[in-house]
Formats: sequence, C-alpha cells, structure tokens
Amino acid sequence: MQHVEVKRVIAAPPEAVWNLYTDYCSWTDWAGLGVVTLEREGTPHRNGVGCVRVVSSAGIRVFEEVLSFEPPRRMTYRVVRGGIPIKDHLGEVVFASHEQGTLVTWRCRFNSKIPGLGGLFHLIVSGVFRRTLRALARQRLR
Repeated sequence: MQHVEVKRVIAAPPEAVWNLYTDYCSWTDWAGLGVVTLEREGTPHRNGVGCVRVVSSAGIRVFEEVLSFEPPRRMTYRVVRGGIPIKDHLGEVVFASHEQGTLVTWRCRFNSKIPGLGGLFHLIVSGVFRRTLRALARQRLR
C-alpha cells in the first residue's frame, strides 16, 4: 500500500481555502488538472457527502466520491472508477489554522493495479497534490 502526504501553508483563513478547494467545478479554472464536473451532487451541500466529482484530462476520466464533508476543516473521498491504474484509494484533506493562514494537509493511500509500479504512482500522485496546492495558494483568497 502506498501512502502520500503533502502539506502547504496558504496565506488565507481556513474558511476561504475550504470554500475554494471544495468548489470542485472551479478547479477547471485554477487547478491545472483538466476539466472537473459533478456527475452527482451531494447532500445537504452539492459538493458534500455523496457528491461524485469527475476529473477529465488527456482522455482519462477519474470519478471520486466524497465520503465526509466537515466545513471548514476536513473532507474525505475515494476513487470509485476511472482510467488510472490504482485501486483501494482513500483520500483526506485537512484544513487547520496556522499563524500564516491555513495549513492544508492532503493525504491518500492506494494500491497499484500493476505490480511493481506503486512507487511510480506514488511520485505521480505526490506531484499532482503538490501542483494543485501550489495553484490553490496562488489564488486570491480572503
């Protein structure tokens, strides 16, 4: 099993960081991940529990279901299907107050569907998390 954890301090209050991060469809504009849409809305918030977000890039679509939604501090999700060679994926994003704004901790665990490539997929997922949090930090948040 692979474990990934990426942290970044963002110079904005947790509520502002949470609001932009959990506005998944806005990722299309700022995250650099491709097009992000909702296949299914969550309850009681459209981006909350039960929401299925779809990340589409370079002909690959990944479907992620939101499992917990605890504004403005924590959300969890899992990959339910898609064109990536990982399985048993469970992700968590935590937003904590920090003297410089918000400490975002994005972690996940997963297994590789292809024996021997777990380490490569670890590097790829770590890079995606780092780039996305860097893009989030560049947004004007208040």
